[in-house]
Amino acid sequence: MAEDFEFNEGVASIFDDMLLRSIPHYAEIQRMNVELAQRFAQPGSVVVDLGCSLGTTLISIARGIKDPSVRFLGVDNSQPMLERARRNLEEAGIAERCELRAADLNDEIDLGNASVVTMNWTLQFVRPLNRDRVIRRIHDGLNDHGCLIVFEKVLGDESLLNRMYIDLYYDFKRRNGYSDLEIAEKRERLENVLIPYRIDDNLQLLKRNGFAVHDVVFRWYNWAGFLAVKMETRQ
Repeated sequence: MAEDFEFNEGVASIFDDMLLRSIPHYAEIQRMNVELAQRFAQPGSVVVDLGCSLGTTLISIARGIKDPSVRFLGVDNSQPMLERARRNLEEAGIAERCELRAADLNDEIDLGNASVVTMNWTLQFVRPLNRDRVIRRIHDGLNDHGCLIVFEKVLGDESLLNRMYIDLYYDFKRRNGYSDLEIAEKRERLENVLIPYRIDDNLQLLKRNGFAVHDVVFRWYNWAGFLAVKMETRQ
Protein backbone atom coordinates (compact mmCIF):
# COMPACT_ATOMS: atom_id res chain seq x y z
CA MET A 1 0.00 0.00 0.00
CA ALA A 2 1.39 3.39 -1.00
CA GLU A 3 2.04 5.98 1.70
CA ASP A 4 0.04 9.21 1.70
CA PHE A 5 1.54 12.04 -0.32
CA GLU A 6 3.79 14.45 1.62
CA PHE A 7 5.57 17.66 0.62
CA ASN A 8 8.93 16.34 1.83
CA GLU A 9 12.49 16.87 0.58
CA GLY A 10 12.04 14.28 -2.17
CA VAL A 11 9.00 16.09 -3.54
CA ALA A 12 10.62 19.51 -3.13
CA SER A 13 13.60 18.45 -5.24
CA ILE A 14 11.42 17.64 -8.27
CA PHE A 15 8.45 19.91 -7.59
CA ASP A 16 8.85 22.40 -10.46
CA ASP A 17 9.14 19.60 -13.02
CA MET A 18 6.19 17.78 -11.43
CA LEU A 19 3.98 20.87 -11.70
CA LEU A 20 4.88 21.51 -15.33
CA ARG A 21 4.07 17.91 -16.25
CA SER A 22 0.98 17.56 -14.04
CA ILE A 23 -0.98 20.84 -14.24
CA PRO A 24 -2.67 21.79 -17.52
CA HIS A 25 -1.81 25.28 -18.80
CA TYR A 26 0.55 25.81 -15.87
CA ALA A 27 2.47 28.69 -17.50
CA GLU A 28 -0.74 30.52 -18.47
CA ILE A 29 -2.13 30.11 -14.95
CA GLN A 30 1.02 31.70 -13.55
CA ARG A 31 0.54 34.57 -15.99
CA MET A 32 -3.07 34.92 -14.80
CA ASN A 33 -1.90 35.11 -11.18
CA VAL A 34 0.38 38.02 -12.09
CA GLU A 35 -2.21 39.86 -14.18
CA LEU A 36 -4.90 39.58 -11.51
CA ALA A 37 -2.52 40.51 -8.70
CA GLN A 38 -1.44 43.61 -10.62
CA ARG A 39 -5.08 44.74 -10.81
CA PHE A 40 -5.76 44.36 -7.08
CA ALA A 41 -2.44 45.04 -5.30
CA GLN A 42 -2.68 48.22 -3.22
CA PRO A 43 0.23 50.54 -2.32
CA GLY A 44 1.65 49.78 1.11
CA SER A 45 -0.13 46.42 1.34
CA VAL A 46 0.95 42.78 1.41
CA VAL A 47 0.52 40.14 -1.31
CA VAL A 48 0.24 36.69 0.25
CA ASP A 49 0.78 33.28 -1.35
CA LEU A 50 -0.70 30.52 0.82
CA GLY A 51 0.98 27.24 -0.01
CA CYS A 52 3.90 29.01 -1.67
CA SER A 53 5.99 25.82 -2.11
CA LEU A 54 9.17 26.81 -4.00
CA GLY A 55 8.15 30.46 -4.35
CA THR A 56 7.48 30.31 -8.09
CA THR A 57 4.21 32.26 -7.97
CA LEU A 58 5.59 34.69 -5.40
CA ILE A 59 8.58 35.46 -7.64
CA SER A 60 6.40 35.95 -10.72
CA ILE A 61 4.03 38.33 -8.93
CA ALA A 62 6.86 40.27 -7.24
CA ARG A 63 8.49 40.80 -10.63
CA GLY A 64 5.17 41.97 -12.03
CA ILE A 65 4.44 44.50 -9.27
CA LYS A 66 7.01 47.28 -9.37
CA ASP A 67 5.63 49.39 -6.51
CA PRO A 68 8.38 49.17 -3.83
CA SER A 69 5.83 49.78 -1.06
CA VAL A 70 4.14 46.42 -1.76
CA ARG A 71 5.54 43.56 0.32
CA PHE A 72 5.22 39.82 -0.28
CA LEU A 73 4.57 36.93 2.10
CA GLY A 74 4.84 33.22 1.32
CA VAL A 75 3.31 30.67 3.69
CA ASP A 76 3.85 26.92 3.63
CA ASN A 77 3.82 24.05 6.11
CA SER A 78 6.76 22.22 4.50
CA GLN A 79 10.22 23.19 5.73
CA PRO A 80 11.96 21.59 2.71
CA MET A 81 9.78 23.71 0.42
CA LEU A 82 10.48 26.89 2.38
CA GLU A 83 14.24 26.26 2.38
CA ARG A 84 14.25 25.94 -1.40
CA ALA A 85 11.89 28.90 -1.75
CA ARG A 86 14.31 31.04 0.28
CA ARG A 87 17.15 30.16 -2.08
CA ASN A 88 14.95 30.84 -5.12
CA LEU A 89 13.94 34.26 -3.79
CA GLU A 90 17.59 35.16 -3.21
CA GLU A 91 18.58 34.01 -6.68
CA ALA A 92 15.71 36.05 -8.16
CA GLY A 93 16.97 39.15 -6.31
CA ILE A 94 13.69 39.80 -4.48
CA ALA A 95 14.40 38.31 -1.05
CA GLU A 96 14.42 41.75 0.59
CA ARG A 97 10.82 42.35 -0.48
CA CYS A 98 9.60 38.94 0.68
CA GLU A 99 8.97 37.13 3.94
CA LEU A 100 8.55 33.36 4.26
CA ARG A 101 6.60 31.85 7.11
CA ALA A 102 6.00 28.27 8.26
CA ALA A 103 2.33 27.64 9.07
CA ASP A 104 -0.35 25.00 8.70
CA LEU A 105 -3.47 26.40 7.04
CA ASN A 106 -5.56 24.01 9.13
CA ASP A 107 -4.46 26.09 12.12
CA GLU A 108 -4.48 29.84 12.69
CA ILE A 109 -3.48 32.12 9.79
CA ASP A 110 -2.23 35.58 10.69
CA LEU A 111 -3.14 37.87 7.78
CA GLY A 112 -3.25 41.62 7.92
CA ASN A 113 -3.15 44.49 5.43
CA ALA A 114 -3.36 42.01 2.56
CA SER A 115 -4.65 43.22 -0.80
CA VAL A 116 -4.08 39.95 -2.70
CA VAL A 117 -4.09 36.35 -1.47
CA THR A 118 -3.29 33.48 -3.83
CA MET A 119 -3.92 29.78 -3.24
CA ASN A 120 -2.66 27.65 -6.11
CA TRP A 121 -3.65 23.98 -5.68
CA THR A 122 -3.58 24.51 -1.92
CA LEU A 123 -7.17 24.71 -0.66
CA GLN A 124 -7.76 21.15 -1.88
CA PHE A 125 -5.25 19.97 0.74
CA VAL A 126 -7.02 21.75 3.61
CA ARG A 127 -9.30 19.40 5.52
CA PRO A 128 -12.92 20.02 4.45
CA LEU A 129 -13.92 20.55 8.08
CA ASN A 130 -11.58 23.57 8.19
CA ARG A 131 -12.19 25.17 4.81
CA ASP A 132 -14.94 27.55 5.88
CA ARG A 133 -12.78 28.81 8.74
CA VAL A 134 -9.78 29.26 6.42
CA ILE A 135 -11.75 31.19 3.79
CA ARG A 136 -13.43 33.35 6.44
CA ARG A 137 -10.07 34.21 7.95
CA ILE A 138 -8.70 35.13 4.53
CA HIS A 139 -11.71 37.34 3.86
CA ASP A 140 -11.36 39.08 7.21
CA GLY A 141 -7.62 39.60 6.67
CA LEU A 142 -8.06 41.24 3.27
CA ASN A 143 -8.31 44.96 2.77
CA ASP A 144 -11.51 46.27 1.19
CA HIS A 145 -11.43 45.65 -2.57
CA GLY A 146 -8.69 43.05 -2.10
CA CYS A 147 -8.95 39.69 -3.84
CA LEU A 148 -8.48 35.98 -3.31
CA ILE A 149 -7.21 33.95 -6.28
CA VAL A 150 -7.74 30.18 -6.10
CA PHE A 151 -6.77 27.48 -8.59
CA GLU A 152 -7.96 23.97 -7.79
CA LYS A 153 -8.62 20.49 -9.02
CA VAL A 154 -12.41 20.07 -9.12
CA LEU A 155 -15.11 17.43 -9.49
CA GLY A 156 -17.56 17.41 -12.37
CA ASP A 157 -21.26 17.75 -11.59
CA GLU A 158 -22.15 14.61 -13.55
CA SER A 159 -20.45 11.31 -12.71
CA LEU A 160 -20.23 10.26 -16.39
CA LEU A 161 -18.54 13.51 -17.40
CA ASN A 162 -16.36 13.52 -14.28
CA ARG A 163 -14.99 10.10 -15.22
CA MET A 164 -14.30 11.33 -18.76
CA TYR A 165 -12.51 14.44 -17.44
CA ILE A 166 -10.29 12.26 -15.25
CA ASP A 167 -9.45 9.99 -18.20
CA LEU A 168 -8.58 13.01 -20.34
CA TYR A 169 -6.39 14.35 -17.55
CA TYR A 170 -4.53 11.04 -17.36
CA ASP A 171 -4.02 11.26 -21.14
CA PHE A 172 -2.47 14.68 -20.53
CA LYS A 173 -0.08 13.17 -17.98
CA ARG A 174 0.86 10.34 -20.34
CA ARG A 175 1.70 12.90 -23.03
CA ASN A 176 4.05 14.48 -20.50
CA GLY A 177 5.93 11.26 -19.86
CA TYR A 178 4.12 9.65 -16.91
CA SER A 179 3.61 5.89 -17.07
CA ASP A 180 0.35 4.18 -16.11
CA LEU A 181 2.08 2.82 -13.01
CA GLU A 182 3.25 6.30 -11.95
CA ILE A 183 -0.25 7.69 -12.51
CA ALA A 184 -1.84 4.92 -10.45
CA GLU A 185 0.68 5.26 -7.61
CA LYS A 186 0.21 9.05 -7.44
CA ARG A 187 -3.58 8.65 -7.44
CA GLU A 188 -3.39 6.20 -4.53
CA ARG A 189 -1.04 8.42 -2.52
CA LEU A 190 -3.30 11.46 -2.96
CA GLU A 191 -6.59 9.66 -2.32
CA ASN A 192 -6.97 10.67 1.34
CA VAL A 193 -4.93 13.88 1.09
CA LEU A 194 -6.29 15.85 -1.87
CA ILE A 195 -10.07 16.27 -1.57
CA PRO A 196 -11.57 18.33 -4.42
CA TYR A 197 -14.96 20.07 -4.43
CA ARG A 198 -17.37 20.71 -7.29
CA ILE A 199 -17.19 24.16 -8.86
CA ASP A 200 -20.47 25.20 -7.27
CA ASP A 201 -19.29 23.97 -3.87
CA ASN A 202 -16.23 26.19 -4.16
CA LEU A 203 -18.33 29.19 -5.18
CA GLN A 204 -20.72 28.62 -2.27
CA LEU A 205 -17.73 28.31 0.07
CA LEU A 206 -16.54 31.74 -1.05
CA LYS A 207 -20.00 33.30 -0.90
CA ARG A 208 -20.99 32.17 2.59
CA ASN A 209 -17.69 33.36 4.01
CA GLY A 210 -18.05 36.95 2.92
CA PHE A 211 -17.07 37.12 -0.76
CA ALA A 212 -20.15 38.63 -2.41
CA VAL A 213 -18.26 39.03 -5.71
CA HIS A 214 -16.82 35.80 -7.10
CA ASP A 215 -16.40 34.14 -10.48
CA VAL A 216 -14.85 31.23 -12.36
CA VAL A 217 -11.87 32.58 -14.31
CA PHE A 218 -10.43 29.31 -15.65
CA ARG A 219 -11.71 25.84 -16.57
CA TRP A 220 -9.98 22.86 -18.15
CA TYR A 221 -11.93 19.63 -17.66
CA ASN A 222 -11.48 18.88 -13.94
CA TRP A 223 -9.32 21.93 -13.15
CA ALA A 224 -10.65 25.40 -12.36
CA GLY A 225 -9.68 28.86 -11.15
CA PHE A 226 -11.71 31.26 -9.03
CA LEU A 227 -11.51 34.98 -8.29
CA ALA A 228 -13.22 36.43 -5.21
CA VAL A 229 -13.28 40.12 -4.21
CA LYS A 230 -13.87 41.58 -0.77
CA MET A 231 -16.22 44.51 -1.06
CA GLU A 232 -16.17 47.55 1.19
CA THR A 233 -16.78 46.73 4.82
CA ARG A 234 -19.84 48.46 6.20
CA GLN A 235 -19.33 50.31 9.47
